[in-house]
Amino acid sequence: MARRSLPNPKPRAVKGTRGRRRELDIYLADDHAAEPHSGAAPSPTSGTATHRDNMAEPSPGVGHTDSIDSRDDPNKPVDKKKKKSRRPANTAFRQQRLKAWQPILTPKTVIPIFFVIGIIFAPIGGALLYASATVKELQIDYSTCNTDAPNTTDSQPMPTDLIKASFKTDKPAINALWRRELTNHTYHGSYVVENITKCILTFTTPEDMGPPVLFFYRLTNFYQNHRRYVSSFYDKQLKGDSVSVQAVKDSSCSPLTSDGDKAYYPCGLIANSMFNDTFASPVLTNKPSLTETKVNETYVMQNSSNIAWDSDNALYGNLPAGTDYDTILPPPNWQKQYKDGKYSTDSPPPDLNNNQQFMVWMRTAGLPTFSKLYMRNDSHAMEAGTYDIEILSEFPTTEYQGTKSIVITTTSPMGGKNPFLGILYVVVGGLCIVLGAVFTVTHLIKPRKLGDHTYLSWNKVSNNAAKSGPGGPAIGMSTGRDLA
Repeated sequence: MARRSLPNPKPRAVKGTRGRRRELDIYLADDHAAEPHSGAAPSPTSGTATHRDNMAEPSPGVGHTDSIDSRDDPNKPVDKKKKKSRRPANTAFRQQRLKAWQPILTPKTVIPIFFVIGIIFAPIGGALLYASATVKELQIDYSTCNTDAPNTTDSQPMPTDLIKASFKTDKPAINALWRRELTNHTYHGSYVVENITKCILTFTTPEDMGPPVLFFYRLTNFYQNHRRYVSSFYDKQLKGDSVSVQAVKDSSCSPLTSDGDKAYYPCGLIANSMFNDTFASPVLTNKPSLTETKVNETYVMQNSSNIAWDSDNALYGNLPAGTDYDTILPPPNWQKQYKDGKYSTDSPPPDLNNNQQFMVWMRTAGLPTFSKLYMRNDSHAMEAGTYDIEILSEFPTTEYQGTKSIVITTTSPMGGKNPFLGILYVVVGGLCIVLGAVFTVTHLIKPRKLGDHTYLSWNKVSNNAAKSGPGGPAIGMSTGRDLA
């Protein structure tokens, strides 16, 4: 059947999606009017009448709801189940409409803040520097004592670059001397090790120190924070649990787990590299009250308690009772202290639960230069005078280009001697005061004209949003907040 061509309907000035849908409805209505009724003769008269009659009928799209659903099949059943929407709930939190406070930075608010920060930080930094300055400290590097110190009965002066002192006196006379000799030392009750190098240091303290007085050993260029080193231990073995040789081999102690069918106790790189120099308590040699019958007086320092963290005590336990000593071995670097390099009834394994020096070493340091507490005296002051201290020097440092030192120090309410935090506070406080002064002068000489801050209100509706009306498109603000 031939379709009668009709002129296109006059285009209408429409805008947006709604206008385009209405234009499509009118075009389809006009096209539908051009279809002749079935069975009628295609005479010009009837065709014209039919066309006019159809044009008089309302268009299917005109007057209907502006929705695509309006064009669906009317006989199609309506799905009463509402589809689940992924749109966030219309709440202040989900739609980011929570109230917020945003300061407006102006010279009248910024400049006082700089002065307030400077006034607060500068005195705090001064107090920290003063607390650090009250700490008395003596540090002596004895790394090369085994080779450079004289092997005689008479001590010789040490190089000045190996001595660092911090006392109230500007240039304290430490007068450090050293010498070395070979000696025999008894380990673990009965086993004697011969020809161990003993280093004797002589130094002078110009002022009384403490209490408390803390004795540290200090190492440099020793990387306890190495990834493989820091994880090389077996917590169950240290705790005192009964573990088999195979369990030790499968543990994180690698590469030092066992030797054949015998497990190392304790296993791992950390335990094997434990600092093994031995320090005796300092001996005062020139006290005025000393007599011929009382030549020397020992300043007793202990290392059996209050050395390790209290929390570390729960991490270590004793070797399980009934453990066969033939199934365990000392770590390679420990075997020198045991007869035939083995544990025995006369030289039993160490009591890890009470060995606080071991606990201190096992808490690895985060930097290659660190100090670890060895012994202390919390009750008596260390009087000014000349002291001798004997050191069994066995820990090697020249192999890895490191150094080892002793540090005798006191404390302050802020801890040990460390001026860095005080310097940082003073610098920040001073910088804030300087910036505040510069900004004040700049503002007084050449003030900057400020805009009207009322235009910064987030609740203002733009003109475009007002013109669009309630049915118009939503207009986003530059801040991402919804309009109120």
